[in-house]
Amino acid sequence: MTIRFDDQVAIVTGAGGGLGRCHALELARRGAKVVVNDLGGARDGSGGSSEAARAVVAEIEAGGGDAIANGANVADYHQVEAMVAEAVDQWGRVDVLVNNAGILRDKSFAKVSLEDFQLVVDVHLMGSVNCTRAVWEIMREQKYGRIVMTTSSTGLYGNFGQSNYGAAKLGVVGFMNTLHLEGQKYDIRVNCLAPVAATRMTEGLMPEEALALLQPEYVTPAVVFLVSPDAPSRQIISAGAGGYARVYLEETPGIWLAPDERDADHLAANWEKITDKSGAEEYQDGSGQSMKFLTRAAKELGIKTG
Repeated sequence: MTIRFDDQVAIVTGAGGGLGRCHALELARRGAKVVVNDLGGARDGSGGSSEAARAVVAEIEAGGGDAIANGANVADYHQVEAMVAEAVDQWGRVDVLVNNAGILRDKSFAKVSLEDFQLVVDVHLMGSVNCTRAVWEIMREQKYGRIVMTTSSTGLYGNFGQSNYGAAKLGVVGFMNTLHLEGQKYDIRVNCLAPVAATRMTEGLMPEEALALLQPEYVTPAVVFLVSPDAPSRQIISAGAGGYARVYLEETPGIWLAPDERDADHLAANWEKITDKSGAEEYQDGSGQSMKFLTRAAKELGIKTG
């Protein structure tokens, strides 16, 4: 079966180059009408030009597709709102949102300014919030929507010099988890992509030999799948160099301490048991953790529940 997006409208942010460009081109090739959003700034977010977005639109149109360029700054909700309104005026709906726009202001936490920390959070996290908020009611009303957040291995696992970026990138995972629950009855499916690709964002961070294997085109299949009609929801997919994997957030069974043992000394003594991954679970919402602890406590104390 070939995944198609005929009669669907997609917004891809940060689509003037790199991953976003590849996502926009492939969605258009598969039939979507695409809003190619790009502020056109430098890697650190400075400056701005719509030339890159217009160039991608030209590529799409040359291939027989339909697209418009938009230079909205995703960190500015009013600009985002106007971008979504333009898409609706042009094509009547919005089916797909790919939150891809981003900047870097890398420095160790001891050296990064709070202004640079805030700016990175504003673009990556609040940019995703702004764009999602602007399409959310449209998707609820049409009872259909597919949204991808772009997370990162930095957010999931950490990376030296990227505390601001990591905080924002794990933030979108938490955002996804709740949107998945709130969007279920409207057939709005929300997922995260953790890409590894040779783009302007990774330039200078990896050796040339590695970058040659990490073409952005190799990541885009994961996005196409995650915004397809039969997409899953609340998944974190990592992709790079032709590899694709699912990231799990799990919790160990842990231990239960009796009332007279609930101190840091007993916790330290049981650390090996607490960290034992045997029987680890992936919860579907926050209540899973609460129920685990309550059920175990009730059992140990002989309290009947239900």
